[in-house]
Amino acid sequence: MHIMEGFLPLGHAVAWTAAAAPFVVAGARQVGKQARENPETKIGTGMAGAFVFVLSALKLPSVAGSCSHPTGTGLGAILVGPGPMAVLSCIVLLFQALLLAHGGLTTLGANTFSMGVVGPWVAFGVFCLCRRARLPLAVQVFLAAALGDLATYLTTSCQLALAFPDPTHGFLGSLAKFMGVFMVTQVPLAIAEGVLSVMVVQALRRNPEVASTGLLQARAGVDA
Repeated sequence: MHIMEGFLPLGHAVAWTAAAAPFVVAGARQVGKQARENPETKIGTGMAGAFVFVLSALKLPSVAGSCSHPTGTGLGAILVGPGPMAVLSCIVLLFQALLLAHGGLTTLGANTFSMGVVGPWVAFGVFCLCRRARLPLAVQVFLAAALGDLATYLTTSCQLALAFPDPTHGFLGSLAKFMGVFMVTQVPLAIAEGVLSVMVVQALRRNPEVASTGLLQARAGVDA
């Protein structure tokens, strides 16, 4: 994340685009339905999109010679659900490819699948499991955001390993190399994203205007 323009073989780029497309279409429909039925959800959708754009635009040097960044999609999945994050991430990645040279158009599908599909669904799943375990809200949000971030980079490592298997050890050998490139830097970034997400949720809960919309009651719960 972001896989740069032209880096993936054409077949892989097409396949990942096809894999991400249904989630983006479904997410767009869900956003439209939520806006019609509950106009107040537009606030959460806008905040989630802005949060993802800002965090994922931060390029931080990696000790392995690449670069890494937080994603913001874990918090978005908590606020508006994992479905809308597919279309929001696709829009964010498209603007970043065109305006910031982060990622590319041919790799938009692969980047959307890792950041907009896998990351949010993992984050939302972790969040739901933590709620069932009745963990404190701060722990729920932290684990969801941090593990969603790591899931994004694990998916990207798998995408690259599938495209460029190691000549000797194949997919697994290549996966280990790509994970080594990303994970050394990404683990502390995921922790930082988890902490930041907790701070954002706590700030939103203290804001009377946000509280009045019911944005956090459905997802985070006011009694946690």
